Amino acid sequence: MAKAMRFLAGAALAAGLALPVWAEEAPTADTVVATVNGTAITLGHMIVAREALPEQYKSLPPDVLFKGILDQLVQQTALEQSMEGKLTRRDTLQVENDKRGYVSSRALEAVVLGAVTDEALQAAYDARFKDAAPQTEYSASHILVADEAKAAELLTQLEGGADFAELAKANSTDTGSGANGGDLGWFGLGMMVKPFEEAVVAAEVGKVVGPVKTDFGFHLILVKETRIAAQPTLDDIRDELAAEIEQKAIEAHVTAITEAATVEKPGEGIDPALLGDLTLLDK
Repeated sequence: MAKAMRFLAGAALAAGLALPVWAEEAPTADTVVATVNGTAITLGHMIVAREALPEQYKSLPPDVLFKGILDQLVQQTALEQSMEGKLTRRDTLQVENDKRGYVSSRALEAVVLGAVTDEALQAAYDARFKDAAPQTEYSASHILVADEAKAAELLTQLEGGADFAELAKANSTDTGSGANGGDLGWFGLGMMVKPFEEAVVAAEVGKVVGPVKTDFGFHLILVKETRIAAQPTLDDIRDELAAEIEQKAIEAHVTAITEAATVEKPGEGIDPALLGDLTLLDK
């Protein structure tokens, strides 16, 4: 044992400056932290693995995280090696699809990276609102019932002086608004189904209209107030505009590179039903 210890000490001494490499040279992404049957696991592999972790795991102490990630990569590498030559056709195709999906998503990330600028946001905002006509918003209540005869009966009661909110609470099948006396709050054009919207726009404030038929049933509608909608500021819809800009940039880029590519489709005559034939993967 003493001889073995002397050998190890001698080997370390003979290595000269080999021991403090990490101390003398700053580690890089290419720094090898482990090998598994000769396959290197680098610090870069570990950094990428950490970045993919859920946030709650990233908050673990660095020493705990380092050991956990390294152990996982060692195990995964050993398992990967154990499958060499054993992957099925389905496995290989899945790996190809996963790589294609990842690389294409990275390409799109690069496209949107510089797309959202202050100038682009202002242009998108101006395009939407600069010449936009003022929009009316409506505050209304409704009573929804399943058949027209019931709606007509309730309308007669309302015309006789019955309270709209109380009838809504007692009769509306829209239990959400019904519990609030039929109140739908404020809404603008495009937020309600077409027949309902058209009736609201044509209605006089304070006068019940209906029955109005929609796919939900028959409505009695009371428009209580109208107002001109306040135009949102750029900051109010910054995220919405940014998403719109990014989507347009992606669509333009995908269209451009697809049109520039040489695309051939020799399989256009294949029966689409074959997509469900998993036995083809075993042939």
